[in-house]
Amino acid sequence: MLEKPFYNEFLKRSFNMPMEVTFWDGKTKKYGKGTPKAHITIHKVIPIREIKRNASIALGEAYMNGTIEVDGNLEDLITSAYEAADSFFRNQKFIKFLPKASHSEKESKKDVQDHYDIGNQFYKLWLDETMTYSCAYFEKPTDTLYQAQENKIHHIIKKLNPQPDRTLLDIGCGWGTLMLTAAKEYNIRVTGVTLSQEQYDYVNNKIKEEGLENLATVKLQDYREIPKDEKFDYITSVGMFEHVGKENLDEYFKVVSDHLADGGTALIHGITRQQGGAVNGWINKWIFPGGYIPGLTENIQHIIDNGMQISDLESLRRHYQRTLEEWDKNFRKVIPEVTEMFDEDFVRMWDLYLQACAASFKAGNIDVMQYLISKGPSGETLPMTRDYMYKK
Repeated sequence: MLEKPFYNEFLKRSFNMPMEVTFWDGKTKKYGKGTPKAHITIHKVIPIREIKRNASIALGEAYMNGTIEVDGNLEDLITSAYEAADSFFRNQKFIKFLPKASHSEKESKKDVQDHYDIGNQFYKLWLDETMTYSCAYFEKPTDTLYQAQENKIHHIIKKLNPQPDRTLLDIGCGWGTLMLTAAKEYNIRVTGVTLSQEQYDYVNNKIKEEGLENLATVKLQDYREIPKDEKFDYITSVGMFEHVGKENLDEYFKVVSDHLADGGTALIHGITRQQGGAVNGWINKWIFPGGYIPGLTENIQHIIDNGMQISDLESLRRHYQRTLEEWDKNFRKVIPEVTEMFDEDFVRMWDLYLQACAASFKAGNIDVMQYLISKGPSGETLPMTRDYMYKK
């Protein structure tokens, strides 16, 4: 059979940790030196042409449908694949990019709804009480996920050096924790925009429940539809630019610039890569349709090209790794409920997504950055040192 020699070569190159693989014919082979740290079972042949076409999609789907089973730490296994110099993540023989995705307003709305509108009840099962679906900020090793998400919200707002009675635009406001915290605790007039009907309804209800109608507004609209004459003292955008597509990154930062008042400050927080931009075929197909992770210098160039300057830049890579690990712990506790809501393939898909992303951050394949941006000379309206960001 031609498959065995191919699989042997493929597996030998793809991981830098010792492991065992049991093949569809019942035979087991060890790869690497030392005691195996994981055992992979491949129940049936995954066609070579599918692996060569897109290894990420072929292997991810095989894990989803149970063709591949892993006994051992899945996050560590995937981390070893990212770290292996010639793995399918790096070898040009196996790296294939998806066709260019559309990011029109219509397609962007569909992409957002495909991911976020699978139901607030699903996310409530494993997110913390703040319903924050982005990187947390662990100030202390003992911080709970809830505390770390609260930390992150305040860390972002404090970086803006917020003053009462100013205005803030939150692009891609999610379930509203950041914008509502800015309104309640910093007395800032906030506007949030989202394309998710589920998120819009949730935030609207929270505004009414907490009596914030005089300070907070949420809109169900594309960020490109914000009236051009609206200016804000502050802009925040968390976990947003990863969804706009490579071809729309410049427009995204132009929107930030257009709506940021002169002398204003923006905090843009999102997943990026220090090695340059990229997509992942499996995540693009099954989790985030239309997703694109921009490179660090790519974002900085767009910021500069649109008349803004960098005041501060901070990496939270290790924080996002831990955030994903905490989410996966929570997710695993509610697998029976998720299975009842969806099915076993969905459970395996989501578990793989959370652990694969944690592994990607752990290996340094991706990063998460907070770009503190000034409309005008860098930091002109900010204190001289970073001490103000950490005052309680």
